[in-house]
Amino acid sequence: MSSVTALKVPITITKTFTQFLDEHPGLRYVFFGGKGGVGKTVMAGAAAVGLAQRGHRVLLASTNPVHSLTSMLDQDVFGKPTPVEGVPNLWAYEIDTKDTIERAKQDIREKISWFLKYADIKGRADEFIEAATMNPAFEESAMFENMIDLIFKDEYDVYVFDTAPTANARRLLGMSAVYTLWVNKMIQSREEARRLRAQLSYSKEAVQEKDPLLDYLVTFEDRIKRAKALLTDPEKTAFFFVTLPEALPIAVIRRFINWFNEFGIPVGGVVVNMYLDPDAVAEDADEFVRNRVQMQQRYMKEIENLFGPLVRAVVPLFETEVKGVEMLKRTAAYLLA
Repeated sequence: MSSVTALKVPITITKTFTQFLDEHPGLRYVFFGGKGGVGKTVMAGAAAVGLAQRGHRVLLASTNPVHSLTSMLDQDVFGKPTPVEGVPNLWAYEIDTKDTIERAKQDIREKISWFLKYADIKGRADEFIEAATMNPAFEESAMFENMIDLIFKDEYDVYVFDTAPTANARRLLGMSAVYTLWVNKMIQSREEARRLRAQLSYSKEAVQEKDPLLDYLVTFEDRIKRAKALLTDPEKTAFFFVTLPEALPIAVIRRFINWFNEFGIPVGGVVVNMYLDPDAVAEDADEFVRNRVQMQQRYMKEIENLFGPLVRAVVPLFETEVKGVEMLKRTAAYLLA
């Protein structure tokens, strides 16, 4: 990792991002989230670059419906894992959300049509499909399935995910728990229905008939259990919150850190982004800049009080936007300092 200019930071970092990585050599699934506009994509990209430089085969993937990786990397990575030019061992992938949703709809269409036929129910499958896909959580469900497919393929050493704003990320990663509750209830209901059908049937053949819906639910339950085990394993998974030294981003991650802990999703720590180093600001600087520096100093103290040992790194506000591999490498040097 290249050397960086030391920042004058008014907080003590007890465990750096690099130290966290060293203490978790089996870490495979790394997520970055936070309020919109705090630099989640940049931090995910910088972490992916840093991990690739450490010799890992890394996939940087976006589960955010509004993708930014192509713009940040200045390279088209939409629709399939693509080698990142200038960074050996690193691939990037913007998941095609539209394609994911269409495939999910087709999958639902096939299952509903098959179920109606199996249950001998007269009706139009399209009506059931429309009802199912109008659910507000349908997009998160489709993206969760796509993310799990990537993880289960097991083609890379480390997966770094740039997530949607925290509320969406919470729903996305919480799908494993939601699915578990739903599938368990569905299996229980299906078994009760099968027992009742057996009691009312005069045909031994009907009693012994294979239940494809129950088979599907059992298989799906195994898949979700496996996903939940991975996403709640603190040796394999970590979610990092990105904040700015400002009131609203701090309030957002304070609320969601507690939620993630309750849900069993391991919190890796907090990264402070776009910090203005007082030593880098001239005494005759514009009043606006000096006021921003003073404001950030107050909020850095609040960050220390609220998150303390969870703070892993402080990354400065650069003189230019973080775009392209070279700027990502520069950012990675601070993140993994």
